[in-house]
Amino acid sequence: MFTEMSTTAVVVTAVAAFMAGFSGASIFLRAKFVVEPLAAYGVPQAWWNWLGAAKAAGAVGLLVGFFVPVVGTLAAIGLVLYFAGAVVTVIRARSYGHVPFPLVYMAPAVAALALA
Repeated sequence: MFTEMSTTAVVVTAVAAFMAGFSGASIFLRAKFVVEPLAAYGVPQAWWNWLGAAKAAGAVGLLVGFFVPVVGTLAAIGLVLYFAGAVVTVIRARSYGHVPFPLVYMAPAVAALALA
């Protein structure tokens, strides 16, 4: 629980959860800055809700991890893999200038995993 985690781990995990949740909500709300690149990368629109759900589930999993650590660890691993896949998708679309965006979202998940 919280008492077993360092303050840094709690803050980093909360930031990772917020960022993943924000990213998932951005897909659900069809935010232009998210869905236009997805379309440009060739990601089928039928996948968008599933991608948003995966991010939202990762965010919830990180928060549940405060009470059930294995769930938080698995959620962090899932988010790292998700954003690694996003990097591959961006590279395959040859949108090299966009590679930093999924990396920014991946970084706190990696840090949360490292601090777990």
